[in-house]
Amino acid sequence: MKSRDVIVVGGGAAGMLAAISAAKSGAGVTLLEKMERLGRKLRITGKGRCNITNTKPWQEFSMHIHPKSNFFKHSFYNFSNEDTITFFESIGLKTVLERGERIFPSSGLASDVVNALTAEMERVGVEIILNTRVTDLTVAGQKVTEVVTINTKSNIETKYCATTVVMATGGLSYPLTGSDGDGYVIAKNLGHKIEECFPSLTALMPKDYSKELEGLQLKNVEIALFIAGDEVQREMGELDFTNNGIEGSIGYKISRKAVKALINGNRCLVYLDLKPALTKDVLIERMRRELDLLHNPSINQLMRKLLPYELISSFLSFVNLPADPLKAPKREVTIKAIAASLKAWKMDIVTFTSYERAVITAGGVSLDEVIAKNMRSRLYDNLFFAGEIIDLDGDTGGYNLQIAFSTGYMAGLEAARVSKQAIIT
Repeated sequence: MKSRDVIVVGGGAAGMLAAISAAKSGAGVTLLEKMERLGRKLRITGKGRCNITNTKPWQEFSMHIHPKSNFFKHSFYNFSNEDTITFFESIGLKTVLERGERIFPSSGLASDVVNALTAEMERVGVEIILNTRVTDLTVAGQKVTEVVTINTKSNIETKYCATTVVMATGGLSYPLTGSDGDGYVIAKNLGHKIEECFPSLTALMPKDYSKELEGLQLKNVEIALFIAGDEVQREMGELDFTNNGIEGSIGYKISRKAVKALINGNRCLVYLDLKPALTKDVLIERMRRELDLLHNPSINQLMRKLLPYELISSFLSFVNLPADPLKAPKREVTIKAIAASLKAWKMDIVTFTSYERAVITAGGVSLDEVIAKNMRSRLYDNLFFAGEIIDLDGDTGGYNLQIAFSTGYMAGLEAARVSKQAIIT
């Protein structure tokens, strides 16, 4: 049986940071990854560009962390967004600041992030074993004693004697990258509570969705989410219409609450404000002026002054217009109806895209059973958790990777410390 100081299970963002921080603390580290290469999900993050982190200070950053931002505070302060940038620069990965206070690799390639982390692991002496799935953790009392694995190519079983173990197996989103939820099964078998998992940062599908909208991107629009008749969230920014429904930054931001509401059987509505910078009265006056300038105007001519061409047909199908809408005396009724709809285009959300394209998994190992200051299990003295496996997730914009980096760093650091104490005693 092979013996290791620290075994890290999972070669994603959290796992690689855990391995690096543990090795830098002097521990002998083995990282086990079931796929044929490291960072499969990380390679496609941010559409292949990898939004590493966000530069917001904690007070603002914490507002984008769910469900309990305070749990993340200790890890963040021990390995902050500033530390993340400094770390990557120190290992040779240049970064760039883009709008929304988001940090990306200067190359624009997510693969460069994975390559830099891999090179750093090799430099600090981490043993990397690929094609190796962890199937079980053997325990005795309050300690993990063995890590049971199987080679995904040869089906040969191998057991490792572990002084400490870091579980960084990810969630359920993008299962083709290896995120198939096996870490939840192992944690549950050990007695850990798993909070209900559901896809987050995912597409929402409206009722009677028009394919004419697919491919359209809107900037500077506002979306309001209503659940069971009550407004629960309002966001402003970019919205994308895709073959899966509404996405983009503000679509993703509301998706967490929307998905949970749909799972619970609640009615979910969104209202789009296509002209948030203008009041309804200002819109009405603008349409009056536009119509006065047009000779024998049509609805389409008027709408081209207000909306992208690709949006007009779908929008007008929503607006209840009278016959001959621009002829007196119905012109004023039409103008007011259009203005009202521009400020509140209602969409009834009926479903969502599941894990196959969801950016992140919400839910996971209960935060009540993980010690926030060191990421250690409350049930086992030498077991640690990091990244998406725990019930902690963030909005789009670099927040989820920072969760992975911070909790991975903290878990690796503490796993190495506990390993050293075990050797001394």
